[in-house]
Amino acid sequence: MKISRTSCAVGVALVLTSPAMAQEQNADPALVTDTVEVPAVGALQAPTERIGEFYETEDNARIFYEVAGDGPPMVLLHGYPLSGALFARVRDALEDDFTILTVDHRGYGMSEAPEVPDEIATYAGDALAVMDHVGFESAIVGGMSMGGPIALSMYDQAPDRFEGMVLIDTTAAAAAPPEAGLWQGVATVSREVGKAPVINALLPDMLTGETRLNEPVVSDYLASIMEGSSVDSFIGGAIALAERPDFTDLLPQIDVPTLVIVGLEDSLYPIQVARGMVDEIPDAELAIIPGGSHAAVFEAPGHVGSAISDWATDQ
Repeated sequence: MKISRTSCAVGVALVLTSPAMAQEQNADPALVTDTVEVPAVGALQAPTERIGEFYETEDNARIFYEVAGDGPPMVLLHGYPLSGALFARVRDALEDDFTILTVDHRGYGMSEAPEVPDEIATYAGDALAVMDHVGFESAIVGGMSMGGPIALSMYDQAPDRFEGMVLIDTTAAAAAPPEAGLWQGVATVSREVGKAPVINALLPDMLTGETRLNEPVVSDYLASIMEGSSVDSFIGGAIALAERPDFTDLLPQIDVPTLVIVGLEDSLYPIQVARGMVDEIPDAELAIIPGGSHAAVFEAPGHVGSAISDWATDQ
């Protein structure tokens, strides 16, 4: 079964940004202009060579996590079908001021599980358990893409564990039928064909065309992160995204400071989606990342790191 570029472009279920609107957004005060120094991709460890620890759950999953830095705790949760390696560049910009915990969800990256879950709440419970394990009573919790609903599920389960929230290129809404169908298709392709066609279809949505053309090392590293996840995670995560809960009613109840980050060129969950969440969350700010698409946290980490650092140090 062949997966097309269109079939994986979840943004077709959403309203896309027009050129005229993009010009307005270039002048938007939310556009991040500051940047911080981050490591080059060539200086990073291979995703499979990361050094961290494992937390063993009661149902025999082994959750890989990394802790780095010094300061108030911050948890960063990756999206589909990635791993904690996604945050390698931005973590370097934050670890002087924060203690950063990254987690590979079950079946992703270096984590292992007898069965990979197909529901967001299980990933959320794992992240809360790892927070307990490393001694984080509370933290700023951030999630990219699928990590956003995971963070929202964590808040729904345990709001007292949050000092703040960061939602990165994500949505709080349930998948509408067109998007749900696309994710179910991704699960089917992964089951019948494997990971390769899904990775090839997702990369153009993860990164801008300019990055893919001029910085192939970025594409290659992001592809290697995805290749490190199991076929089961490709299947389970796609089903979890298709069937994810609707957290829009939770947004007005969030009573911690929240930063919503979106890549200027994200077509999966674009700027309108980010603005909608900011409008609903009582204490929320918006940061628009120039030169960033859906994986802006890896593609434009200097801007993302600056946005998170400036916002978090003000809390």
